[in-house]
Amino acid sequence: METTRLSSKGQVIIPKAIRDARQWEVGQELTVVETPEGVLLRPSAAFPETSLDEVAGSLRDRVQPRSDRQIAEALRRHARKRWRGRD
Repeated sequence: METTRLSSKGQVIIPKAIRDARQWEVGQELTVVETPEGVLLRPSAAFPETSLDEVAGSLRDRVQPRSDRQIAEALRRHARKRWRGRD
């Protein structure tokens, strides 16, 4: 177990072996959680947590939707091509 000190500015140095094991780089944001046993440091999420309802429909379609008939025909062509060995 390694030890560290609290600086006059409230800073703590995390030992290099732990930073390397966790792959924490310079500038890594950490969330500080107080627990009954002490303090827990967790890497912060890169993006805020969202639900599917918040982002659904936010991307534009680049292609026109295909009809069931068009999809079935494309599947038939693909199956015929594979069956003939022209993968």
